[in-house]
Amino acid sequence: MSLSFSQVAALWKADKLQYVKKSTYAVYSQLCNAYILPAFDRHPLLDEDSIQAFANSLLNDGYAIKTVKDTMLVLKMLLRFGEKIGAWTHIEFTVRYSSQAVGPRNYPTLSDKHLRRLLKYLQNDFSFENLGILICLHSGLRIGEVCGLQWKDLDTTAGVIHVNKTVQRIYISDDDFHENFVSVDTPKTKSSIRDIPLSKKVREAIRPFKRVMHPEDYLLSGNRTPMEPRVYRRYFQKLLRELKIPPVRFHALRHSFATRCIANRCDYKTVSAILGHSSISTTLDMYVHPGFREKKQVIDKMSRILEK
Repeated sequence: MSLSFSQVAALWKADKLQYVKKSTYAVYSQLCNAYILPAFDRHPLLDEDSIQAFANSLLNDGYAIKTVKDTMLVLKMLLRFGEKIGAWTHIEFTVRYSSQAVGPRNYPTLSDKHLRRLLKYLQNDFSFENLGILICLHSGLRIGEVCGLQWKDLDTTAGVIHVNKTVQRIYISDDDFHENFVSVDTPKTKSSIRDIPLSKKVREAIRPFKRVMHPEDYLLSGNRTPMEPRVYRRYFQKLLRELKIPPVRFHALRHSFATRCIANRCDYKTVSAILGHSSISTTLDMYVHPGFREKKQVIDKMSRILEK
């Protein structure tokens, strides 16, 4: 079979479109079109050395390690598909990442001072958008998850938030397939479908409106159409400017929640379940980085044990 790399990629994407969610397909397609095709379409030298060089070039260009690893995963799927249809022989490769590339990342969070300022505003100036931010600070929800909350998902009697949907805008742009739409769908992983206890403060804020809002209305919009994440991000950035809080991504609310849970010695497994991580190792890798004080405590404890 004589097919170009781009032809195999087109066949692979058409195959994937039949079996995965459109949101997943959009990610695969974007990584393939943006990074893989430019690197291998005209110079399809497919061996371990060329693939390692490709990964190194992405890291040297400043792309995050997650982006590079996701791209390698897509490349591996594409290569296996090409092997399956006889476009090329089996290509075995293992990509190695430098310790500097995979070292702990510093996730931006709100400082204590700015967190107190934000909370004070949220508690004194009600809007559905502000209620959503308050919920995120008390639960670590992702932006797509809070956009997907309907009033029926907030159970003030049992004191539970039912997280079962996520909202996102899907962009797909391929040669013969183009879509641009807002998707309301179940989360990608089973662990993201979860129940989170309502904090007392959030429960008190919700209760008066729970009686009058229609169960099918979305929390942020107050109607049957969800607010789009990009619209909510703009609202959040505008609010930070008004409160003279340094700009951070909306995701910093989730990081602030998780970081403070870990700093206050909350059980790692429970924090992981609340965040909807697929494994506790994800939580540990992201948020548990012992500092000098913690290391000293371990050494001191071990010294006391040895001296007994």
